[in-house]
Amino acid sequence: MATARACILFVVLSATLAEKLKFKAAKKPVRLFTEEDLKRHDGSQEGHPIYMAVKGVVFDVTKGKEFYGRDAPYNSLVGKDSTRAVAKMSLDPADLTSDTSGLTKEQLESLDGIFQGTYKAKYPIVGYTAARVLNEDGSPNEDFRPEDQPHFQIRDEF
Repeated sequence: MATARACILFVVLSATLAEKLKFKAAKKPVRLFTEEDLKRHDGSQEGHPIYMAVKGVVFDVTKGKEFYGRDAPYNSLVGKDSTRAVAKMSLDPADLTSDTSGLTKEQLESLDGIFQGTYKAKYPIVGYTAARVLNEDGSPNEDFRPEDQPHFQIRDEF
């Protein structure tokens, strides 16, 4: 009887361990970024990761440092949420914001295409902006559903 219990325990433990080993956890957990956090990843420090947010999703664009690094053509887009600038294909400082109000249907379609075809396809997601997850008063945004977010896998979160 003790042998049977030991065998059952071994099978259960083996199955549990095998299940845990089926997936690889993310190298770094997805995290929540404040504006100040993003500013520290603006490409100004050599060897420091370069982050850019589009639609509230923070991407590590370090592998594209020839475009986003210090003195690179698109450096003004990094270290912040540049959703409006991406939608308008603009480097105007007034467009370096997450605000999408007043954008045309074509600009919003362009934003979605670039978001999917460039950022999601090329760069790893490292987190979300606090503005995407929290209300202005700091309370949780009840409409934010992590499972509906791009590249979200619940095992990678916090």
